[in-house]
Order: sequence, then C-alpha cells, then structure tokens
Amino acid sequence: MTEKKFAFVNAAAEREYKDLPKDIQSEFGTSLRAIQKNKKPFLIITSLSSIGAGIIELKINGHPAFRCIYTAKYLDVVFVLHSFEKTTNGVDKQAMKTAKARYKELKSELKIK
Repeated sequence: MTEKKFAFVNAAAEREYKDLPKDIQSEFGTSLRAIQKNKKPFLIITSLSSIGAGIIELKINGHPAFRCIYTAKYLDVVFVLHSFEKTTNGVDKQAMKTAKARYKELKSELKIK
C-alpha cells in the first residue's frame, strides 16, 4: 500500500499547528507520519463522529493538553483540520465548531456529499 500524502486543510490550520510548542508538533508529527504509512498513531486517539465519519482526534494530555484533529479518508491524504491547546475540561465547543466548518469546507472542495 502506498504512503498517504499530508496536507493542512487551509492556511489557518497550518498556522495553528506551527504555533504549537515544537515538542508538541514533534509528538503530533510522529503519529501523523505513522498514519501516512498506514500504521497506528502513537498517541491516544478518539473518533469524532459528531463532526463526521473518519474524523479523528490525536490527544496529548497534561497541563496544558493539546489536540490535533485530522481525517485520512479522502484521496490518500492525511488532512489536518485543526490543532489547538485544550483549555477546558469538557468538550471545547469552539474547537469542535472550527473543525466541523473546516471539514465541511474540505468536503465541498473535494465535491463530496
């Protein structure tokens, strides 16, 4: 099986990722590279079916905690939708809203219903 490509869904998603601390970027990067090679990520993952089928959240817990939301469902590409520092104990509604909007944008660009 071929290796998946990697892309940020838009410039804002890339900027957020690059604004994370370098060690956090590195941890997310290791798992994202594993996913590109069709292997399991090293980090804890959660399926975010509330956003859409195939949307996955990579988790780095701690104080602060970090999240990276991606999908690897289309065109053999790992698309990063949103990366952020988690500041709440519950669901970060704003982050979910951002990820959902970007997923919708991605599907419309790829002309997927």
